[in-house]
Amino acid sequence: MMNSTVGQQLVRDTFTTAFIKNFIMVLVWFLLSYINGSVVATFFRHQIFYEDPRYILFIHMVINDAVQLTVTIALFVVSYALYTISVGVCCFIILVAVFTTRSTPVNLAGMALERYIAICYPLRHAQICTVRRAYMLIGAIWPNVFKDPVLLYKRQAFDGIYFSLVFLTLLCTYLRVVFAARALSTERTSAKRATNTILLHGVQLLMCLLSYVAPGVEGILHIIFPGRILEIRFANYLIVYILPRFLSPIVYGMRDKKFRKYLKMYFVCGHPVDTRVECKGEED
Repeated sequence: MMNSTVGQQLVRDTFTTAFIKNFIMVLVWFLLSYINGSVVATFFRHQIFYEDPRYILFIHMVINDAVQLTVTIALFVVSYALYTISVGVCCFIILVAVFTTRSTPVNLAGMALERYIAICYPLRHAQICTVRRAYMLIGAIWPNVFKDPVLLYKRQAFDGIYFSLVFLTLLCTYLRVVFAARALSTERTSAKRATNTILLHGVQLLMCLLSYVAPGVEGILHIIFPGRILEIRFANYLIVYILPRFLSPIVYGMRDKKFRKYLKMYFVCGHPVDTRVECKGEED
């Protein structure tokens, strides 16, 4: 990050610029780590959540994003602090970052599908969306995530094809889900809230899918704005890899009334929460 080779010229940030960038990244890490830690603690302290497939998929994504955020920011800071790093260590960190980044879109698709079933098939939702199937979905995500970077490493041309297939498949699925949900959302307030949640998932999904095209976009921007490669990479890192991680706690932790009921104890001092009372039928 600090050093970038453009042609035969080595481009480096000034000390002040490097300090500001690293300060921003570490501050973001502390903020999101506290939020994610609060969300995870809330989930595991209350049985009502880990018996619900909706929240199981959610907490899987939060933990995944927390790991992704930690390793990518660690790599960012290390790139400024050290001129060289062990190849083995660097490869391990990069692979973890790639795995966690690429699992998020699939996890989001599963969460949107669960909301779709809740809206369109409410009477069958409890039978279709079970805790066991939620764990099966999580188990199915990771083998494909591990496989993709290997294929992409062997065949660079496969990257564009893979992105196109993933993007088109998820886009078509989301459009069908949104249209079906909106058609039913006028009948029930809960359906309207769930539709809004699906739309937020869609926004987050599109932001996450930017990781597939980020290198190409970065190259185009470098042509348009020559000499700004470090600024372009920093902005690309914030938008593609950091900003989508802010949305997960907002979609569920802040908008979901059931989760917010328990989560607020970590942010509001002097307001204990009665955990004996379950807040049913209040999901956003």
